[in-house]
Amino acid sequence: MCPKAQRGPHSPIIRKLGWRYHLVMRSLLLLATAACLLAANDKTQILSKMDADAPRYGEISRKIWEFAEVGYKENKSAALLKSALTTAGFALQENVAAIPTAFTATWGHGKPVIGIMGEYDALPGLSQQAVPDRNPVVNGAPGHGCGHNLLGTASLFAAVTIKEWMAEQKIAGTIRFYGTPAEEGGGGKLYMARSGAFKDVDVMLSWHPSDQNGASLKSSLAIMSAKFRFHGKPAHASTSPEAGRSALDGLMVMANAVEFLREHVPESTRIHYIITNGGAAPNIVPDYSELFLYARHPSMPTLDGIWDRIVKCAQAGALATETSMEMEMIDSSYNVLPNDALAALADKNMRLVGGVTYTKEEQSFAESIRTTLPADRLRPLGSQEKIESPTEGHGAASTDAGDVSWMLPMAELGAATFVPGVPAHSWQSTACAGMSIGRKGMLVAAKTLVLTAMDLFTDPAQVEAAKASFEKRRAGFEYKSRIPADHQPPLNYRDNK
Repeated sequence: MCPKAQRGPHSPIIRKLGWRYHLVMRSLLLLATAACLLAANDKTQILSKMDADAPRYGEISRKIWEFAEVGYKENKSAALLKSALTTAGFALQENVAAIPTAFTATWGHGKPVIGIMGEYDALPGLSQQAVPDRNPVVNGAPGHGCGHNLLGTASLFAAVTIKEWMAEQKIAGTIRFYGTPAEEGGGGKLYMARSGAFKDVDVMLSWHPSDQNGASLKSSLAIMSAKFRFHGKPAHASTSPEAGRSALDGLMVMANAVEFLREHVPESTRIHYIITNGGAAPNIVPDYSELFLYARHPSMPTLDGIWDRIVKCAQAGALATETSMEMEMIDSSYNVLPNDALAALADKNMRLVGGVTYTKEEQSFAESIRTTLPADRLRPLGSQEKIESPTEGHGAASTDAGDVSWMLPMAELGAATFVPGVPAHSWQSTACAGMSIGRKGMLVAAKTLVLTAMDLFTDPAQVEAAKASFEKRRAGFEYKSRIPADHQPPLNYRDNK
């Protein structure tokens, strides 16, 4: 809001201090008002320009949707983003943290350094055409069920737009795009953080596809995940079973022990797993088996204790079956630390941008896809046009962005890329992410990121407020990664051995 005069020319204070003071204050007020109006005009022009540029970025999001590459394998997706950033004049740093698909792209010099995070990994098994009924592009293939094709592209769109505005207006500071692979359980940001990629950043801006619009004050669940591999002795399962030691038996004892453990962990704990290798044939005692397990809790210190007990379940499985067990840690991400100042700033800017309005064809698509959802999932059609107010709480998802939020001030927001009620990690969300509804939500996110960055670059008080909120929320806690210092990025974690 632009400043207003609080006292008239006949105020007792002004009469006492004299007409010179009055003239100086009036001049300062006029200058502040002019600056405010100029900034508002800048934002209006930027939003109009982004509307004109949106189709080009929509095409990029669609290409990444078609690539549908899983974590650490996003070679085409990363290359497309890097090409667009290089063309826009950004300086690339590739192979960050020894990860081929991790990179940064930087433009500008000095402070503040504002980062924008982009993700672009797909999910296994969620291939889907952009239609409102189940119809995979390729059966069993990956798909963008979390909308990361939109996430990475909106962040690209925002970074390039901010850079162009900074260059035109001669704004001091640095804008940096972070290409962060394998968010879906691979922990790419953890290894980038360990390499020092975020150490000079003042504020990080992030967003995520959703079925509603709004800045976030919610936290998430901390997560630990690992692959537990059991090794035994093969034998003929019928003629000489006594000669074998079943790796699958070790795995099953572990899994049963974990099921018993569920009764004795805090209620907000989540534990889920799959068997990625259970043996080669029923008549061969399996000499190898693998279980991929996630555990989550709102508090990382509490999760530490739960995880120790899960590891003991795995050790017990090996002991009981005379097999051996090895564990490969895959991910260990903190819960998100909200930032009050950044949530308020992003909320203000998203209200300037507005929500998502459907065309007649999009409305028909939305109505059709909602018939595939359970009744208790449904949210009102039309809610995608609104901006939800930031509220405290815990979401049930996890993200490696959580670690970044404990290292520096980070804004989080969501945009309605999915039809109201559509859950992430579903074929329905993959369909939305590949068509115009997803792209409209992506534009809302990109615009909000740009306006928020503009405020941070032009008003140092906003950066200081973000840092003050960060220190207040983090008070008494020191961030420490749970990933062992010598553990390398699990580049093949989506492979089943």
